[in-house]
Amino acid sequence: MQPTATVLVYSDDANTREQVRLAAGRRPAADVPPVEYVECATLPAVLAALDEGGIDVCVLDGEAVPAGGMGVCRQIKDEIFACPPVLLLIGRPQDAWLATWSRAEAAVPHPIDPALLADSLAGLLRGARRTAA
Repeated sequence: MQPTATVLVYSDDANTREQVRLAAGRRPAADVPPVEYVECATLPAVLAALDEGGIDVCVLDGEAVPAGGMGVCRQIKDEIFACPPVLLLIGRPQDAWLATWSRAEAAVPHPIDPALLADSLAGLLRGARRTAA
């Protein structure tokens, strides 16, 4: 059986979480393992999932409320030992500097471009596999 990667998807909007899952699919690229998703709608759920461990990459919605993904990213980078890489969904391309401030490894704009999201997620999964090895 092939190992899987676990991707945490955080957004208060179920539709956004679904868009991420559908855009990336079960396997964002041929050279990365199949993906299982852990969906979180609140900051406490994100923190609990990360405390449990086993998360390879986080996808955080920068437009989530009340806790936006950029602030969540900065918080988990400060608080979670060996925090997984983060892909941030940003409201507009001009917000890329905020993604840098939050210490996200990658950012893609809304509306979600499936090819761009899958490519960015696959890149982070490749990096996460190298780090774990």
